[in-house]
Formats: sequence, C-alpha cells, structure tokens
Amino acid sequence: MATLTEEMKTFIENNLGWISTVSKDGELDLGPKMSLFVLDDNHIAYHERTAGQAYENLKNGSPLVIAFANLEKKQGYRFRGTVTLHSDDAIYEEQVKVAEEKGTKKPAVIPVLEITEIQNLASGPTAGKTIVKD
Repeated sequence: MATLTEEMKTFIENNLGWISTVSKDGELDLGPKMSLFVLDDNHIAYHERTAGQAYENLKNGSPLVIAFANLEKKQGYRFRGTVTLHSDDAIYEEQVKVAEEKGTKKPAVIPVLEITEIQNLASGPTAGKTIVKD
C-alpha cells in the first residue's frame, strides 16, 4: 500500500476530486464526487449516492482512479489501487451516520480505494510522474 502524507490529506480535504471507471464495453466514466474523503493513511473513500454508471462499473470489476487538482496552485494528485465496495459492514454503517449528520442522501455503497500508486499532477516536468508505487 502507498501512504498518504499529511500534505496530501489536507489537499484532498480542500479540493474537489474526480473519479474514473470503465464499463464492460470499455466506455470511460468520469465525474466529480463531492463526498470523497480520507479514510486512513492508505485509503480514500466516497459516498456513492446516485448508484449510477460508476457504481455499475465498479460492481463489474472496473478499476477506480481518483484525482484531485487545484487550478490556482497548479497542483494535484492521482491515486490508483484496488477498490472494495462496502454496503453491510462497520465502514458502511459509520458513513450512513455521517450522511445523516450532514443531512445528505444515504449512500448505496461506500467504495474504498486501497492506494497502491500516487502520481503527481503538478504543472511542470513532474506532471504525471509516479511519487509512490507499492
């Protein structure tokens, strides 16, 4: 597993993230997820509320890629790894409580990415370069 730095965690908390999945037919699905959060030093998760195409793709074994960027700072990160869908365990129940507290829709599932690779998305010569790979 790759480990998030404190700087990365703060960046994630303060910037909009986007997820990418792929359908069985190879069609890319890309969209913002305002519920993305750091679960722990090695995992990023989100509340899947729409249960739409990205969720279908994940159920069918699609990889999950998560990226965060800040245009003003010209900085960003991309995270790759393996995804686990949580719908009937402690992680799910805890996040249902979070959704209730925030007054948001109950999630259908909590996708959790176990990070195995972190890439730099900062503008310049290191753009797209791997920072850490497990």
